[in-house]
Amino acid sequence: MPVAKSDLIKELADSYPNFLRKDLIRLIDITLYEMINSLKRGERVELRDVFTIETRIQNARISRNPKTNEKVNTPEKKKILFKTSKAWTKKINEKE
Repeated sequence: MPVAKSDLIKELADSYPNFLRKDLIRLIDITLYEMINSLKRGERVELRDVFTIETRIQNARISRNPKTNEKVNTPEKKKILFKTSKAWTKKINEKE
């Protein structure tokens, strides 16, 4: 289930009533901004005991258009690899 940024801010505001909502919005914006810029620089983003995100380079290759069977050059590009931690995966898969 995807989580919208507004839902995340609402949950944080409910959990931490001492923080102002505008401060929570700024905190989330800064966090996401830093994560995006780190990935652009090719660095790894790690949230301990939760997940890691890193970019991998997919080499240029010659692909095939399945509809026309025509060969197409695919340029080199970055892919995102998202991996959950073992502890988090275990918590998610526990039966209630």
